[in-house]
Amino acid sequence: MSDDSHEHQSFETRAIHAGNTADPLTGAVVPPIYQVSTYKQDGVGGLRGGYEYSRSGNPTRTALEENLAALEGGRRGLAFASGLAAEDCLLRTLLSPGDHVVIPNDAYGGTFRLFAKVVSRWGVEWSVADTSDPASVRAALTPKTKVIWVETPSNPLLGITDIAVVADIARSAGAKLVVDNTFASPYLQQPLALGADVVVHSLTKYMGGHSDVVGGALVTADAALGEELAYHQNAMGAVAGPFDSWIVLRGIKTLAVRMDRHAENATKVAELLTRHPKVTHVLYPGLPDHPGHEIAAKQMRNFGGMISFRVQGGEAAAVEVCNRAKLFTLGESLGGVESLIEHPGLMTHASVAGSALEVPADLVRLSVGIENADDLLADLTQALG
Repeated sequence: MSDDSHEHQSFETRAIHAGNTADPLTGAVVPPIYQVSTYKQDGVGGLRGGYEYSRSGNPTRTALEENLAALEGGRRGLAFASGLAAEDCLLRTLLSPGDHVVIPNDAYGGTFRLFAKVVSRWGVEWSVADTSDPASVRAALTPKTKVIWVETPSNPLLGITDIAVVADIARSAGAKLVVDNTFASPYLQQPLALGADVVVHSLTKYMGGHSDVVGGALVTADAALGEELAYHQNAMGAVAGPFDSWIVLRGIKTLAVRMDRHAENATKVAELLTRHPKVTHVLYPGLPDHPGHEIAAKQMRNFGGMISFRVQGGEAAAVEVCNRAKLFTLGESLGGVESLIEHPGLMTHASVAGSALEVPADLVRLSVGIENADDLLADLTQALG
């Protein structure tokens, strides 16, 4: 449950203090890592603090879950072993055989694989829509639609969806709106305040922020839905461990300052790319000519640290840029303090090849870190040749 005492505090203060109460035993200002599986009961059913078994609840995970709820403005936060574990729990909670889901035409490859190869085997149907176009979302609805799934900014094409508009569409259809807020983080965007029903995070990315942990989260403002999700979290068991929870909590404390630097550096990188003769398209919502720029400016605090761009020469040229980069590390994932570069079509989004979500072969994706911007610009310049 969220802690109402933090409700009126600034984001930066909540990030540091929500859920992070001093340890009552020692006064430690950082919540301990309760690396424990079970808990002593004071008589049968007499639980100290409500804890009996760490799959069902763990004090370190509770601290993280309270923090997540406070940052997203939700009533309930839940932490999982990975982002996909969180998505799996959410879908099994919300959907039954015969239900229908609208998924975006630009989404993380693992999310698409979950729908196309796993959820579909339960008898759940799905169709693809350009969620940046409300008419496309409406056209994809069926009488059986129970969920509209949105990523904004999207992965890897940095598309922007008007959350408030799609929330109205979902309500009119009797469906839940799920927003993957991984690229923005709660510092830059608050989907629940814009009408979303559930927020999804890969905690691996900006929330952890240091490329040293894997985790996922769900946050909802609906207390009843939160209880349903918590029931399934316990029943299915893919929970965040205590050490991983502690690592994410530590990362979140610097989320605001990191996101400011990510966005500052990304703006400089995007401006460089727009001027480079070998770059044909730059996809960054902070650029005034980005088709979603005005909506992003309305619903985001800043434009984030993710950039994709397309190069002359097709796939071979894009791969060569990735291979020549030195300071930008060639690797999957995103959101760490170090800058990463990848080829989505052959790496993170290989699972969408041949589908409606297939990404351009000449696309390169950057996760712009918090290094010195001039060093990043120099590396990209030499990588582009």
